[in-house]
Amino acid sequence: MSKNVKFTLSFFFALTTLIACGGGGSESGSTGNTAGTGNTGGTGNTGGNGGTGSTIPAAPIWTAGQFNDESQFKNFCVAPRSGTDPFNGGAYPDKAGTAMHEKMWLRSWNNRTYLWYREVADVDPASYSITAYFDLLKTTAVTDSGVAKDQFHYTENTAEYQQQSQSGVSSGYGIKWSVVSTSAPRSFTVAYTEPGSPAAQAGVKRGDFLLEVDGIDFVNENSRSGVNSLNAGLFPDSAGETHSFKFRTVENTDVSYQLRSADVASSAVQNAKVINTDSGAVGYFQFNSYIVPAQQQLIDAVELFREAAISELVVDLRYNGGGLLALASQLGYMVTGPDIIQGRYFERLRFNDKYPNTDPITGDSLNPTPFYSREINYEAGTLTNTTLPSLNLSRIYVLTTDNTCSASEAFINGLRGVDVEIIQIGGKTCGKPYGFYPQDNCGTTYFSIQFSGINFKGFGDYADGFNPTNNPVFSADVKGCPVADDFSKALGDQQEDMLEAALYYMENNSCPTLPASAATNKFGAKTTLATALSGAAVADGFAVKNPTDNVFNNSIRQPIRDQQ
Repeated sequence: MSKNVKFTLSFFFALTTLIACGGGGSESGSTGNTAGTGNTGGTGNTGGNGGTGSTIPAAPIWTAGQFNDESQFKNFCVAPRSGTDPFNGGAYPDKAGTAMHEKMWLRSWNNRTYLWYREVADVDPASYSITAYFDLLKTTAVTDSGVAKDQFHYTENTAEYQQQSQSGVSSGYGIKWSVVSTSAPRSFTVAYTEPGSPAAQAGVKRGDFLLEVDGIDFVNENSRSGVNSLNAGLFPDSAGETHSFKFRTVENTDVSYQLRSADVASSAVQNAKVINTDSGAVGYFQFNSYIVPAQQQLIDAVELFREAAISELVVDLRYNGGGLLALASQLGYMVTGPDIIQGRYFERLRFNDKYPNTDPITGDSLNPTPFYSREINYEAGTLTNTTLPSLNLSRIYVLTTDNTCSASEAFINGLRGVDVEIIQIGGKTCGKPYGFYPQDNCGTTYFSIQFSGINFKGFGDYADGFNPTNNPVFSADVKGCPVADDFSKALGDQQEDMLEAALYYMENNSCPTLPASAATNKFGAKTTLATALSGAAVADGFAVKNPTDNVFNNSIRQPIRDQQ
């Protein structure tokens, strides 16, 4: 690979130097400006770069069907940030502007880059808030199964997104939730806890079912004030908050904890181990998210498996909502290797019909994403000269649920494209063959689908998810066993239903006969508990925030180059 060749890297979290400043002007903002009549900026806005004496420009006017260049509106903000961006060391690009500037930027950016821009109605944004207007900028079409084609249109606070994407750190208790219902009767079950987190230290365990938060009935509370209090306890604004939680354990015992929120680092790879079976050594690891720190953790796990000379591998993706597509590509290389890949690519991307041959964000010519065979310096955006270890496996097992999404599905699809046999154990995946370039404007990072991913064989039509089945019929059907999540056992326990089914399949080349509780969704058992505790379900009740929304549910594309 020559040093002057460009590569295109698809991955979940964009490098901070790009996501913090997605274009637009660089003139200084103002300090202490007073918004003019009719502007929503209020008074006393602080400019991004410390300029003085500037006035807020007049709000732009919408004209149906006319889309000005987005750079005319970029970084003109109702509430400009001031000071230095802690993630890239530069000054914020924000300037004093109006809400209409922010909405018109969204409109032009979306019309230029959104995958389904033709399916978006051009509505006058004047009467909508910025958030409400962004919510309109997506298709209303549905998939063959009747679900929304675009379920992945959302925003995040830029500072929080940057912190989580680069370091895996976020404020909270270290609980990963499995969610059945956010409205009464609600059902939240602990899927796992982060090692060393406040929840893990207190004794919170997988399978604990949430009953109360700060003395409020979590399952049944249906007042706006009560739900606000539930959200405040579940999603603390910062580290150092203390809230009380009551759970019912899998042993049917009620337990209570005082949990103090902290900045918790996500452990992307957990429970990497070698399982000795009659037919040989089996590797297993729980893979939770494709974030930057995962690269070394994956390398460590693969080296463990190489040393043990494993003959089979189980990748537990049941709670992996996505992340760096580059890591998905690297993991694909590490479980297979050059002899199996034989120069074939991991994925190629399709943008909207305005960009059949070029990338709309970078302007680069479209080239397929390879199976990256070397370590990546994600901070610099370059491939290193260090070759990744590989296992030379032509078959792997993946454990999945509907929380298996995005880059996790791209990993499955990419390997299927080079004829690696995938045995899928668990439930249907979420169905997201799409991705974004996250764009920061005025302190909010916007995620709007810009591309779809297709494997080497030209397949990418899994919008309804990959489905494990004994008898594959459709293109997104994958040979394997439908098995529900088993909260009664720890992840990595050989008697946990999904892992047990995978180990059985290795020995017998068929699915085990499971008890009824394992053949149906065990989340359903928790739903039954919630219903028993609450009585009849409340229609259209107040919903708490969904902790599984917008969490690693992304595939982000960004250019990367070989070392110069």
